[in-house]
Amino acid sequence: MKSFSAILLFIMLFFSGFASSQVNQNDTNTYVIKKSNGAEYIGKIISDDGREVLIATKDLGNIYIPKADIISIKVVDIEKEMVNNEYRGKGVFTTRYQFSTNAFPIEKDENYAMINLYGPEVHFALNKRISIGLMASWIASPLVLAVKYTIPTSNEKINFGFGTLLGTTGYLNQAKGFGGLHWGMVTLGDRAKNVTLSLGYSYFKPGLSRYDTFYQPGTYSVNQQSYYSNIIEQVNSPLVLAPVFGVASIAPVGKKASFILDAMFILGKTSGEQEQDITSYNDTQGQPIYYVVSELRSITSPRINFVFMPGMRFQKSETKAFQISLAGIIGYADDLYSFPVPMCSWFYKF
Repeated sequence: MKSFSAILLFIMLFFSGFASSQVNQNDTNTYVIKKSNGAEYIGKIISDDGREVLIATKDLGNIYIPKADIISIKVVDIEKEMVNNEYRGKGVFTTRYQFSTNAFPIEKDENYAMINLYGPEVHFALNKRISIGLMASWIASPLVLAVKYTIPTSNEKINFGFGTLLGTTGYLNQAKGFGGLHWGMVTLGDRAKNVTLSLGYSYFKPGLSRYDTFYQPGTYSVNQQSYYSNIIEQVNSPLVLAPVFGVASIAPVGKKASFILDAMFILGKTSGEQEQDITSYNDTQGQPIYYVVSELRSITSPRINFVFMPGMRFQKSETKAFQISLAGIIGYADDLYSFPVPMCSWFYKF
């Protein structure tokens, strides 16, 4: 009797072990399996015996992968994460272009940091719609707080959002400078391929005081020119106000690369500046007789800039990416100017 019980127990254990190595035949999901060496395999799981996984791939056929080498097994959303038969996961970095962002949310546990030539920044999700971030230079000034709120719609390819940047010069110039940018946006497309249109309003005050010399308004004799003794020192700290229109886009190029385009039109003007006129009245021989000094009046000056930032992003893995942008600025402020602003950025998920 004991021998029969032992044999029965052995048979039960054998078949239970055999059954545990099988995957439900009704499982039609496609999986992406990632190994610790960075390799990815996409296909249907045939079996999993606890030690190794047998996966049926399209290109390499059936492959056994030791479980000890696997860092993740994830179901693939065919419609959203496969582009031209290549896997391109959602990825935390798909919420960002070069400088601007889109209306897709940073999802839970999808926080990221970005390091570029000019300084670091970090962004993380507070909930499924709100994210917050901090941007800085390598000397920790200026400092910028970034907040984004996303609004999904019933159409997954149409999303809305609002964003805010609030900045200070920090310990530079005793934190007298400040600025902000507030905007709304609409994103058309999915995370892998989309276009974002945005419209906002910005303001910036550098906090650098400028001492201008003016004179008491009035009429002065040419012989005395006494307005020189009636000096008014005016302290000016102009405020730059500017509507901002932006367009940005991302499109996949191959399995691990994407083309990035980020462009902004900044239609600004300064306020807080003043000027006055000094008019000379001459006699019949053309010699000045007296001068008239006008009242002070406020003036505005155009500050128009076009920022163009095309670039490429190389997605090494879901946790790392590298991006290069050949950015440049064309502007007008009393005269036309332009200069390059090359950028290299490294993304890290945490």
